[in-house]
Amino acid sequence: MEHNQSWPMRAANPIIGSVAAIGAWAIHAVQTMGDFGCFVLSIVYRTFTGLNRRTIRELFIQMYEMGTLSIPVVMLGGGFIGAVLAVEAYPQFKAIGAGNRVGSVIVISVVKQIGPVLTAVMLAGRLGGSMTAELGTMRVTEQIDALRVMAADPVRTLVVPRVLACIIMTPVLTVFSDSIGILGGWLISVGVEGVRNYPFWHYAQTGMDMFTVYVGLIKAFFFGLVISTIACYKGFRCGNGAQGVGRACTESFVAGFCVILLANFILAVMLNNIYVMLWPNQPSIL
Repeated sequence: MEHNQSWPMRAANPIIGSVAAIGAWAIHAVQTMGDFGCFVLSIVYRTFTGLNRRTIRELFIQMYEMGTLSIPVVMLGGGFIGAVLAVEAYPQFKAIGAGNRVGSVIVISVVKQIGPVLTAVMLAGRLGGSMTAELGTMRVTEQIDALRVMAADPVRTLVVPRVLACIIMTPVLTVFSDSIGILGGWLISVGVEGVRNYPFWHYAQTGMDMFTVYVGLIKAFFFGLVISTIACYKGFRCGNGAQGVGRACTESFVAGFCVILLANFILAVMLNNIYVMLWPNQPSIL
């Protein structure tokens, strides 16, 4: 009898434990999101409450490190992606007798989707990890606490220049990636696949408009904001020791990558609706 009475309790223990674990995870997720929101608001507040000369000087340094030093990597990735897109797209268009129209697909795909997302992912790995490791090391070695002791605001001194530099340079790097991606697609289409030069650029120009360019730049702007804020937050909240810094760098890239994909979907839907509202008689380009 005692065995029969204790069996439901033993069966319920795993269920209770699972529910408790899910609840604890949900509470932790809400707390983390709230803490991240407060961190972003502090960045916005310190950005609009005055930038001193030291912050502006640090901004230009970060723009050089994030922008200029990232150009070769971004251009290399963009060129190969454009070339691969041409290799994959041309046989499909040739099969339906529209091989000369491959230029429009390459240009629109690179400018609207592949360029901004690819650039953001590469920057999330290069810049996001670098910012997280740098700020995390400063936190572990108590350099951030030293700034507070010297009456210097760590967010204004360390975070604001990095966030602004990433927001400014991500669209610029996206332009470089788009340009080399289109060039790579053109080289493969014309030089290898045999597409004539004039039809390639003619259909590329026909399929493009300024709103498509704006879509890519708007996405790049938000991607830069996502990369920088997540990386700085993870650096400021990393654990102790080298293991904590390494874990923070991993979490920074994973979180940035996931949020980039989510933001890309949300922005695509929003911008598609805006395009339909502004030009209701035109087919959607998004």
